[in-house]
Amino acid sequence: MKLSVIICCYNERATIRDVIGKTQQVNLGPGWEREIIVVDNCSTDGTRELLQGIDNPEIQVIFHRRNLGKGMSIRTGIAHMTGDYLIIQDADSEYDPAEHPRFCRKALETGAPALFGSRVLGGHTRYKYAHAYLGVRFLSTLSNLLFGGRLTDVLTATKMVRADVVNSLNLTCTGFDLDTELPDKILLAGHDILEIPISYDPRTYAQGKKITVKDGLKSILIMFRDRLGFSPALKKTEIRDQRLEIV
Repeated sequence: MKLSVIICCYNERATIRDVIGKTQQVNLGPGWEREIIVVDNCSTDGTRELLQGIDNPEIQVIFHRRNLGKGMSIRTGIAHMTGDYLIIQDADSEYDPAEHPRFCRKALETGAPALFGSRVLGGHTRYKYAHAYLGVRFLSTLSNLLFGGRLTDVLTATKMVRADVVNSLNLTCTGFDLDTELPDKILLAGHDILEIPISYDPRTYAQGKKITVKDGLKSILIMFRDRLGFSPALKKTEIRDQRLEIV
């Protein structure tokens, strides 16, 4: 089995090298190999220059010509992956790559189409902001009502999805709203999503946190869009234009 680790970054100069290093150090366990796909979303703080110095056969670095949003970076990673599963790894220090072997073991045991890391399960919930915690609770409940899931943390960044499943979903979102679109379409396709507890070390806006209340409101719109079947088809011209945005 092969795991494709997709690391999306925008202005993460302080943490990107550490996250990549920790990812490489992790032993996924018997039966697993790994590729690391780093997608830089046109960083302006020196992240891009750090990534340009990487020369490692396990790591593929892709540069967007302009900022296309986190969701588009994930989609770029998906388009370049060769693994049996993908796992999304944030480029900051909030999520620990050391969790990856637990996902791999669970995937081998169950063959699950999707596994999400829950920051709520396990009794170790940590948030810097009340609105962030309450927003996740509300959006998880709304997702379960609309799509019949049993998720405790729909907006978790650590999402592991089988390659055949993710390639069948017709993902269209380009921002943080992809975190909502992904579970929407997995559940609509009739797949179950398993959750496992993960550690979480949240950062503040002063430390570089980017997601806001506005992104939460957009997630609500995406949920209703997907539930009502209004998801737009991706045109061939859009696919061509996206390819032109990669250096």
